[in-house]
Amino acid sequence: MSLATSSHKPKRPRPAITQDIEFFFTGAKEHKLLIQKCSKCSLLRHPPLPCCPECNSFSWETIESKGLGTVYSFVVNHYPQVPAFDYPLVVGLIELDEGTRIVSQIVDCEPGEVFVGMALEVKFLECDDELTLPVFAPRK
Repeated sequence: MSLATSSHKPKRPRPAITQDIEFFFTGAKEHKLLIQKCSKCSLLRHPPLPCCPECNSFSWETIESKGLGTVYSFVVNHYPQVPAFDYPLVVGLIELDEGTRIVSQIVDCEPGEVFVGMALEVKFLECDDELTLPVFAPRK
């Protein structure tokens, strides 16, 4: 599933894309939610890191998440307002079914409907021609 933003808004701020996280944004552009996995101990980690915090290995690979998870925690941001975003902005810590967590926007529901434990599924927000981000919506 894909969402498009209004063309009259300024572009979203650009993330600093390094070698360690480039795969994540390339995957999102292809509508894939990729998670870093340690090749030595199999620890899943997000955000991506150059070295495994569990076994100190620099060897890693990626797995494609099913994109299903639940709200672990969330906030509803009202201020300060940045013109590139819609408000109120719901930002959640999503516990993926694979066992790691990711911070992402929660969409397609009212802020008052979001609750800890809410079942979510990934969608992809095409911010502009250069940036696509995974966001989460209530599971149907």
